[in-house]
Amino acid sequence: MFGFNSDKMKIVSADDALAGRETPIATAQMHHVFETPLKAPRSDEHDVITFGMGCFWGVERIFWAIEGVVNTSVGYSAGYTPNPTYQEVCTGKTGHNEVVQITFDPHIVSVEELLKAFWENHDPTQGMGQGNDRGTQYRSGVYFHSQQQKEAAQASKAKFQEKLTQAGFGVITTEILPAGPYYFAEDYHQQYLAKNPNGYCGIGGVGVSCPIGLVE
Repeated sequence: MFGFNSDKMKIVSADDALAGRETPIATAQMHHVFETPLKAPRSDEHDVITFGMGCFWGVERIFWAIEGVVNTSVGYSAGYTPNPTYQEVCTGKTGHNEVVQITFDPHIVSVEELLKAFWENHDPTQGMGQGNDRGTQYRSGVYFHSQQQKEAAQASKAKFQEKLTQAGFGVITTEILPAGPYYFAEDYHQQYLAKNPNGYCGIGGVGVSCPIGLVE
């Protein structure tokens, strides 16, 4: 998860992206924490949202612990290369971000609450990187699956920017985009920190509370 390469600091163009493959890469069958199928069909009662916050190992652990989240997985999205491998994503030549896809019960946890966890658990002002992890695959992103999620993401970004500015931080660089194709990462990446409790986690917030959902 470490590394810096100046060629990886700019998102590759579609024309220059790696070709990829037609066949999905192999991934886990079961969720290591929930003990349910990783690719379980989503109930009509549940919603899904996708976040990029840096190294997806630590990000996934944040969200599987939230009450109302019923499934999580890590994968690659917001790029061009179909069915990429981790090694290909690491080259910076797929355009993809390391993301966590979260399935949740909106009757238990709201999208605003998930966005609050998103903003508070990483530094969204770092551009193409997060902490020691540098490159386009570690960029901050909200990939929405509905108009309501888009509006909630934009509103929470504006509120959090006010708080960050007051605390002396810079401009949020988070991209807020429609969710595109999502490709599951390899087996060993799924729920990595549940399998390896002492494993690397480069995720950390800036100590500023996001006011979304609070009465001011």
